Amino acid sequence: MSADPRHKSSPLLDGPDRAVARSMMKAAGFTDDDLRKPQIGVAHCWIGTMPCNLNHRDLAQQVMQGIREAGGNPVEINTVAINDGITTGTEGMKTSLVSRELIADSVELVARGHMLDGLVTLSGCDKTIPAMAMVLGRVNVPGLSFYGGSIQAGRCHKPSTLFEGRKLTIQEVYEAIGAFNAGRISAEELRDVEDHACPGAGACGGQFTANTMATACSMLGISPLGINDIPALEQTKEAAARQCGRMVMALVNAGTRPRDLVTRESFENAITGVMATGGSTNAVLHLLAMAHDFGVSLSLQDFDRISRKTPVLADMRPWGTYTAPEMYEAGGMPVVGKRLVQAGLLHTASKTVSGKTLGEEIASASEPVGQQVIRSLDNAIKPQGGLAILSGNVAPGGAVIKLSGQSKSLHRGPARVFDNEEVAFQAIKAGEIKPNDVLVLRYEGPRGGPGMREMQLLTGALQGAGLGGSVALMTDGRFSGASHGFVIGHIVPEAADGGPIAALRDGDIIIIDVEQRQLRAELSDDELRERLKHWKPPEPRYTEGVLAKYAALVTDASVGAITSAFPTRRRETSVFATK
Repeated sequence: MSADPRHKSSPLLDGPDRAVARSMMKAAGFTDDDLRKPQIGVAHCWIGTMPCNLNHRDLAQQVMQGIREAGGNPVEINTVAINDGITTGTEGMKTSLVSRELIADSVELVARGHMLDGLVTLSGCDKTIPAMAMVLGRVNVPGLSFYGGSIQAGRCHKPSTLFEGRKLTIQEVYEAIGAFNAGRISAEELRDVEDHACPGAGACGGQFTANTMATACSMLGISPLGINDIPALEQTKEAAARQCGRMVMALVNAGTRPRDLVTRESFENAITGVMATGGSTNAVLHLLAMAHDFGVSLSLQDFDRISRKTPVLADMRPWGTYTAPEMYEAGGMPVVGKRLVQAGLLHTASKTVSGKTLGEEIASASEPVGQQVIRSLDNAIKPQGGLAILSGNVAPGGAVIKLSGQSKSLHRGPARVFDNEEVAFQAIKAGEIKPNDVLVLRYEGPRGGPGMREMQLLTGALQGAGLGGSVALMTDGRFSGASHGFVIGHIVPEAADGGPIAALRDGDIIIIDVEQRQLRAELSDDELRERLKHWKPPEPRYTEGVLAKYAALVTDASVGAITSAFPTRRRETSVFATK
């Protein structure tokens, strides 16, 4: 051992003066022998409201068994979670991104308060994964991140006009809603998709946000490569959980902390993995937040730079063919890593929680003969990555567009402006949105929402109505990882901060030019200034409680929409706003 494995917990538990602490822990079932061992937190997000984290208590027990086998004392920690799919399209969705901060804060508080020597964070749904990674960077005790795994795909049980024969994920439910509202499927067909899209435990089954962030954590080095790929109910998942328990004890005994492993090059590896798999736009928001908590400098332009040189290799839903369990069967991220090493796109010397470098982990990857999920370099789906950063007079601070599976690179059309998601959804249902329109959704940003809701209900409605290829959608909110189409989110500055998006009107011509990385309105600077002179900030939607606190403390999306007591980049105004 090169470090004192109990350097945190010893002052809490050792000696006569700490008898009260030991007495209370004995009441919780711990023995003197337990309290003499390193104290290892096992933090998970079990909650009885969703499938995404439904296996966490069982997996936590397996992690704890691995810790005991390796000489540690596991301490179980539970925190909250919010499900994006359940809350989308309602006021409840405002809580989703907020929960990322609350989850990270709550586990950090327990880890600091109970002076834990090590930490395994177990995550499942979208916000829990970056939140648990953020904790590791903040607390910086030896630890690792473990993902509960993907749900399996479902199948329709009855004949379906649109969905028969398709592997069902939550994406199909959104699209079925749109198809039903457009009169393309029956109520019975909608119910069949609803009933069978989510057959059991696990997070949404495409390269949506949860699987994207699990991918990122593997490439970042804080999750053992390949373990996150294992689906939630796969038999080998429990053995992987026990392995994580033993692995954290090796880190504790060696004194290896997360910030010893994770560097700027590690984050570049994570971004590269996201781009190569056509991952969610939310990865931009979350990796920026994670980098902040690891003390690593990262900017929007790093994502665009890496995307320009990274091919899309994994043919994944929502825009592609295959689900996350099929990605696992094809060899998962180790095989994607092999391709990226061949292309010279990874920092192979980056360290990982396994004790090996990322290059060493990838070198042992096994690829099934004939797999079709992960393409070869000479047969890439796209020559450049799945995301791009746009800017212009509508988004001087930047915006994010998803390009995976998207051949379109230019859109010019009239704005249809809406100040909230619900009104826009009703307009789509009523058939008021026409081909070539640009839906502008504003006052849905981190502060204005507050909470930066996902526009998944809208993108699903557009796809279901057959408008996904002809209508563009831009917002200061964000999108689900299951969204696809010509959609732009994370516009900075947001409307609530006086960003130019607040000045747009119905009929303004909007140009989205991916090649030039431009998002602009055909309006002069003088016209934008004049309009913004008459703009007034909206009244806060919440004046007390957690959402009011969040709105007061949140930074803009270009720095990850983190909360900060000293938000130096909070509420930036655009170059057009009046002072």
